[in-house]
Amino acid sequence: MENNLKHINLKSLSEDDRPREKLMQLGSRHLSDAELLAIIIGSGNNEETAIQLAQRILHESKNDINTLAKLSLNELQKFKGVGPAKAINIAAAFELGRRRKDADVGEEQKISSSRDAFNILHHKLADLPHEEFWIVLLNRGNKVIKIESISKGGISGTVVDVRLVSKAAIENNTSSVILAHNHPSGNLKPSQNDIDITKKIKEALKLFDITLFDHLIIGDQAYYSFTDEGIL
Repeated sequence: MENNLKHINLKSLSEDDRPREKLMQLGSRHLSDAELLAIIIGSGNNEETAIQLAQRILHESKNDINTLAKLSLNELQKFKGVGPAKAINIAAAFELGRRRKDADVGEEQKISSSRDAFNILHHKLADLPHEEFWIVLLNRGNKVIKIESISKGGISGTVVDVRLVSKAAIENNTSSVILAHNHPSGNLKPSQNDIDITKKIKEALKLFDITLFDHLIIGDQAYYSFTDEGIL
């Protein structure tokens, strides 16, 4: 049987089917964000096609994929036509994207600047609706030994135990440490608490001849470096 897929007229298909056929013919890179999201959610509701629903979801997310990625399952289900299954599909798609980035980073990567550190940590922290505190442990050649989560908190903050940071650094024979946490609000300016905990950790690590290389505050597409700003 002859394969006539490439001769299919997309206008003759139902709107929900068009993104799938377009992907088959042209590849995923040729689809818009709305078309890719429509494939993930599969179908629309009584009033909207899958594409129309996807467009509305993106519009409500300010047409920003990073904002969409931060929505919880409950927030996704507020859109008519998005039940638990569709919300889970969307969340799973974003999580796969994050894990792919994790696989690309790998260990033994050398960090020579705040930008290098940001590139490694961005995908771990940028999409989160709550604060998390992470550390990057480096050897004498500034290569990554380990990247570790230290604490998780709420929208406005997280508690950091100086002893946990020191313990992780000592156990991994670390020469220097990079601290990082996110600000879900998008405001990258460090709080007084951010400054205070950075100083405490710096002094604690100094007792073991371990250098605090930097502390980054991570946003969606930008970051604040304590070292670059002269705070360290």
